[in-house]
Parts: sequence; structure tokens; C-alpha cells
Amino acid sequence: MNLPNALTVLRIFLVPVLVVVLLTRARTDEGLMLGMGIFGLAVLTDYLDGWVARRRNQVTRLGILLDPIADKLLTVAAFLSLVEMDAVPAWMVMIIVGREFAVTGLRNIAAGRGLLMPASGLGQGKVVAQVVAIFLLLLGRRFQTFQLPGLVALWVVVVLALVSGIDYFRTFWRETSRPVPAPSDTGPERYAETLKARAK
Repeated sequence: MNLPNALTVLRIFLVPVLVVVLLTRARTDEGLMLGMGIFGLAVLTDYLDGWVARRRNQVTRLGILLDPIADKLLTVAAFLSLVEMDAVPAWMVMIIVGREFAVTGLRNIAAGRGLLMPASGLGQGKVVAQVVAIFLLLLGRRFQTFQLPGLVALWVVVVLALVSGIDYFRTFWRETSRPVPAPSDTGPERYAETLKARAK
């Protein structure tokens, strides 16, 4: 457990706190600002864990697997809270949530086969769009000026979720369809090298 992974775990622990604040106190301006502050802190840990991991050369397999799960828990919790607050259409959030579960399942299957599927450029763009949309939609609960931009940002998230989801499926299919020599034919060391090369 290094510092980047600790920040990721902190982000996971902030998820239930965010949900409780949004669903119980967001009716007041103070509660809404508190919820936005918690969400902002969680987003900050997402940036910091990646920055620290690269700067200290502490990128680990656990971090690669845990970081996207923490991101998904945070954004899914925020979107579901917004549905409960009648701030967003439920069907749009269900598309986003369904995509997150599907991609997480693919990553788990790939990890079981010795493959790592890091976030793609489309996936990273979706994460940025999600953060912007959530902030705008939360602000829209207090200031009507932000409601329309928030919904536009939400549409961008839905489109990116579908496109990046298809991209992940294509990557998964391509990587898992490659023939890998059996350990008995190449020796265990060569077999391990092959799996590492495919995981990059």
C-alpha cells in the first residue's frame, strides 16, 4: 500500500459520504456546496494518485486495477444521486452505468488472463466530461444558468460512454484473440514475457 493506492482508497471511502450529503443536505445551499466540495476532493485525489505514481515510479498492478474502479464508483454514485434529486433523466444515467459495469467486467476477465487494459484516450475524455457534467448539474440545482450546459455535457458523456465502450470491446476481442504459445512449448520465462508484452 503506497501513497497513490492510499489516495485511491480514500476516494472510494468518500463515495458513501458524497451520497449521504447529496441526498440529505443538497436542498440547502450549504449542503449543496458541501457535496460539491466532497466531489471536488475526490476528483483531486484522482489526479494526485496518478501524478504521484508516475513521479515516484510507484505504478502497480493493484493501482492500475483499483483506480478505474474508484473512478466508476465515484461518478456512478454522483449520477445516481442526481437521478434521485430529479436533476437528470434516469435513462441517460442507466446508459452510463451499464457501460461502466460492462467495461469493468471486461477488465476483470482480461486481468484473469494476465492482460491489463489501461484507460484509453476516449475513456479518459469521458471521465473529464463526467466531472464537468456533474459539477454543472450540481450548480444547476442552485443557478438555472447552469442547467442547460449541464444537460449538454451529460449528452457528451453518453456519446463518449457508448463510443469508448465499443472501443474497449474491440480492444478486448483483439487482445484475447491473439494466440499465445503454451508454457510447455516456450518455457515459463518466455511465456511470462509474452503475457507482459500483451499487457502493455
